[in-house]
Amino acid sequence: MNALHSLDALINPFRSAVPLFTKAVHLPQAVTPEPYAGLLVHHEHMTVAMENFHKDRVDVEVLDRHLEGPILYRKIILRCSTSGVVVQFGLVRFDLRTVSQQVRDEIMAEQTPLGRILINHNLLRHVDLNAILELKLGEELAALMEVPAGTTTYGRLATLFCDHQPAVDLLEVSRPLG
Repeated sequence: MNALHSLDALINPFRSAVPLFTKAVHLPQAVTPEPYAGLLVHHEHMTVAMENFHKDRVDVEVLDRHLEGPILYRKIILRCSTSGVVVQFGLVRFDLRTVSQQVRDEIMAEQTPLGRILINHNLLRHVDLNAILELKLGEELAALMEVPAGTTTYGRLATLFCDHQPAVDLLEVSRPLG
């Protein structure tokens, strides 16, 4: 797997004149700096990791979405419920055929983070961590996170399996942590 090709495949459905990142570098997991290593280098849902790290529940905000047949593409942010601070940016490619109609309906309602929906429905799931990325934020993403453009942060590419089937490809980017 080439991480930068996977990143491009997730960005392409949302490509605009303003790039999300001005630079992306694939890092070995072992050199991921703290606190990002603890936040990103694992095989768990980022919803849970973000809530544990920020000690607050997170809410999803869908910035853009579209369907191509059974494939849902979403561009999202997670915000802390209490402060409203954006703690994560994400790009999602979800094969809706891998979940029940009830789960699809909850996902399409856009009220609950994906990880929480899957956990609440007790779906057999596994997260494969594919890559860690060092990223320099472009203007749009920096503005969402309320940091200067060009700020460095870290993210991960992952594949989520539901009932042993690859269901979701994800880019999950942490807010810059200082």
